[in-house]
Amino acid sequence: MIRTAERTGTALAALALALIALPASAASGWGLLNMPEGVTELSRDIYSLHMTIFWWCVAIGIFVFGWMIWSIVAFRKSKGAKPDTTMVHSTKAEIIWTVIPVVILVIMAIPAARTLIKIEDARGTELTIKVTGYQWMWQYEYLDADIGFFSKLSRDSDVARQLLSGIDPNSVPNYLLDVDKPLVIPAGVKVRLLITAQDVIHAWWVPDFGMKKDAIPGFVNELWIQVDGDKTGTYRGQCTELCGRDHGFMPVVVKVLSVDDFNAWVTAQQAAQQQASTKPVNTGSES
Repeated sequence: MIRTAERTGTALAALALALIALPASAASGWGLLNMPEGVTELSRDIYSLHMTIFWWCVAIGIFVFGWMIWSIVAFRKSKGAKPDTTMVHSTKAEIIWTVIPVVILVIMAIPAARTLIKIEDARGTELTIKVTGYQWMWQYEYLDADIGFFSKLSRDSDVARQLLSGIDPNSVPNYLLDVDKPLVIPAGVKVRLLITAQDVIHAWWVPDFGMKKDAIPGFVNELWIQVDGDKTGTYRGQCTELCGRDHGFMPVVVKVLSVDDFNAWVTAQQAAQQQASTKPVNTGSES
């Protein structure tokens, strides 16, 4: 019986180790059942950490429950098994089932700490943008380029969401996930976001970037993103704090351009804002 238990334990341990060794790409086909891998350096690191810890948990679960089920079946009463009534304390067993979980937690903590340190390391950023949350829109200010604008829910989504509007939301492209002016950033450049709020607590979140930060009045939180150079396009997210009645109508849209296209966009925005600031104000008085 002892040899049978040893063989079973060895087989379960081998299965657990095999599951731990599975690459993170094995879960890439899970689609909506799993978190997205994302398009930034941080999102890939977070995804890799998530999958590593997940497979550790799967392996531990199979080992523990497999051993438990085998014990229930192998030592059932119908096979003549009798309970131990001696209540013998085993110091060796106590040490083993205390040390092993501690070792597992330490092994898990190493990649987790490495990723957390990397998340907070905003050194070497080339572009800084201040993000301010309002009820219910975002304000973006490019501190290095003197550009600023508000980003609100797009007009077609805003009209369709109204009670008795008569508009089928399915007919509206990107319903409740589109804005009039998206945030624009360059691909392949490390961008720092300084996030705060003007009224209540909001949260800036784009799933494909792998990061979310609270926007708190009176505080400035920081995050950085660096989209892969070949991942230009439009990425969508939402405010993820219950910031009030229209919380569900506060999307985040980020348009990622190539560096050349971004520089051209910055030049055009600066020219447009300069023209608007020098435009004479019509006071309405008659000559």
